Amino acid sequence: MYGSRGVGAFAGRRMSAVVLGAALLITGCSSSDGGDGSDKGADAGITQQPKDKAPFWVNPDGTAARQVVALEKSGKKRDAEQIRKIAEQPVAEWVGPDDPEGQTRGFTEAADKAGRTALLVLYNIPHRDCGQYSQGGAADGNAYREWLDGVAAGIGDRSAMVILEPDALLHLVDGCTPEQFHEERYDLLKGAVTKLKSLKNTKVYLDAGNAGWQNPDQIFEPLTRAGIAQADGFSVNVSNFYSTEDSIAYGKQLSAKVGGKHFVIDTSRNGKGPYTAGSPDERWCNPPGRSLGETPTTQTADPLVDAYLWVKRPGESDGECKGGPKAGQWWADYALKLAKATG
Repeated sequence: MYGSRGVGAFAGRRMSAVVLGAALLITGCSSSDGGDGSDKGADAGITQQPKDKAPFWVNPDGTAARQVVALEKSGKKRDAEQIRKIAEQPVAEWVGPDDPEGQTRGFTEAADKAGRTALLVLYNIPHRDCGQYSQGGAADGNAYREWLDGVAAGIGDRSAMVILEPDALLHLVDGCTPEQFHEERYDLLKGAVTKLKSLKNTKVYLDAGNAGWQNPDQIFEPLTRAGIAQADGFSVNVSNFYSTEDSIAYGKQLSAKVGGKHFVIDTSRNGKGPYTAGSPDERWCNPPGRSLGETPTTQTADPLVDAYLWVKRPGESDGECKGGPKAGQWWADYALKLAKATG
């Protein structure tokens, strides 16, 4: 990732299909090929959270759930209970480049069967992450539009909340994305908002950075050009560590500039706030001493905040820094430290 943003997302993740009930596609990472010793497909006894508190789908066979089973089988019951803190919460499913229709259909069908909403992240914009840890994305604009058509077809009329392209706008503002790609990116984002909002039960939140920017004047015009008026709102703190209090303050300042739009906050790892030691350029990347934040809920501290979400999947690496594996791969030791540091 670049500078203070720190999506540290999922370019390194490979996609693997797993049957869950009638049909379910889950996002694979190192655990999918046994790299972390977890039990693929094992039952950790994960159930859904109360719908009135957290209406989002909990994947009962997610990476953390499989880690719980592996730890229990190896006799590490205390560690298993720590990782269960992650496994029991709804976390976002990041839609990969391959078979977007199959992926989103699997997620939304499983969520629908459980009477919940699927939480999805679209992270496939061309020229993604400016060639850094999470580089990649669709080959060009037409490839992205085709991919998006698949995403929409897979969601259909089922309930979904979509976080749209973390960092895509910020990298236009900070100069990371070359100027020749700016107009296309605005067009792609606006088109994505239109496409997704044409679906019957889909909410869309455009990513709008984090409290580390301090000044929302830099991002509100790009949000407007990208179609915030048609979207349900915007997301803040994705894959970052700024406190919920600071994120609310930042979001409210930005909301006032974009017609009072609501927003959601990624609280997955912000329990102790941002890391302040080491190189400023990589404080966002696998910082030590962090903890899980507020668990996902729609019962928030401010009427403008629609939800606290775990958009970043706790326990997955931000990138190859501070001893971490590739971006998006499960890092069992880091996951355990996050959980243990959480009250």
